Amino acid sequence: MKRAPLIAVVAIAATILVTYGVWGDRALALLGLGPDPARYLGYVEGETSLIAPPIAGRLIERPVERGQLVKKGDRLFVIDPVVAKSEVARAEATLAEARARYENMLTGKRQEEQDVIRGQRREIEASIALAETELKRQTQLLERSITTRQAYDQAESQVRQLKSRAASLAAQERVGDLAARPDEIDAAKALIGQNQANLEQMRKRLDDLMPAAPEDALVENTFFNTGEWVPAGTPVVSLLPSFRVKLRFFVPEEDVAQAKAGKQVGFTCDGCPPGLKATIIYVSPRAEFTPPVIYSQSARTKLVFLVEARPETAQAPLSPGLPVAVQPFAD
Repeated sequence: MKRAPLIAVVAIAATILVTYGVWGDRALALLGLGPDPARYLGYVEGETSLIAPPIAGRLIERPVERGQLVKKGDRLFVIDPVVAKSEVARAEATLAEARARYENMLTGKRQEEQDVIRGQRREIEASIALAETELKRQTQLLERSITTRQAYDQAESQVRQLKSRAASLAAQERVGDLAARPDEIDAAKALIGQNQANLEQMRKRLDDLMPAAPEDALVENTFFNTGEWVPAGTPVVSLLPSFRVKLRFFVPEEDVAQAKAGKQVGFTCDGCPPGLKATIIYVSPRAEFTPPVIYSQSARTKLVFLVEARPETAQAPLSPGLPVAVQPFAD
């Protein structure tokens, strides 16, 4: 008689275990103890942007705080820019020097330098006139045998020397009016381009030390305080734009065929307003198993697929990690 209650308890327990093994979550759902089979469960995930300086330095300013909303273009932080500013100034001076040299090659010599050459040429021309007069006199004296041949040769040589000097000055004057050779001009122009690119690089490095928000976003976290040393490439601020929040939920194998990119779904969450909508942006091509991980004909209902959906931006913002329940797909 004492064994009868024990046998009854064992029979009831065995019945419950068999029922759960066969019907699983459906049996619990009928009893009000299991999950709602008419909804897909998931959570909210945020894709943050990590803002970091390209070079190491001391953090001298951080006007934003965790939890603050920033607008596109707002200053996020400032790394000590003294060295970067000096590099920009140096690059600007080098570029100005290269441009001055290029302009000088295009214009030739200055007017004052040309005036000096023209004055020397006129002086030589006057000397030529005097030398030619002396040569003419020596010619006449040589014909009458009054002078020597040596005096005549000296007068003739003086005329030739002065004419050569005049021709040289005339050539210098013409060259002074010309620009530099084409190859030199091309080299000077290429040097300007090189210095311009270097200046843009220095300016970009300076801007990277004082980054601005790339879009409207929530300051999710800050990692350094003013006065601390920030290593190169280490994030100082993390931002969470509203359009980078998405839902990640899991769809059973029998419903995944209805999950298509671009399809709109409804979802709910605790404390959220009704009528929330999201658009599917990704459907995983691989299945996952819910425990126990046994692949058999009876376990096919445990196959689930990851689906991601982007909430509408006009809706109330959602916090990452918030559990959500997605409504089943409409046929």
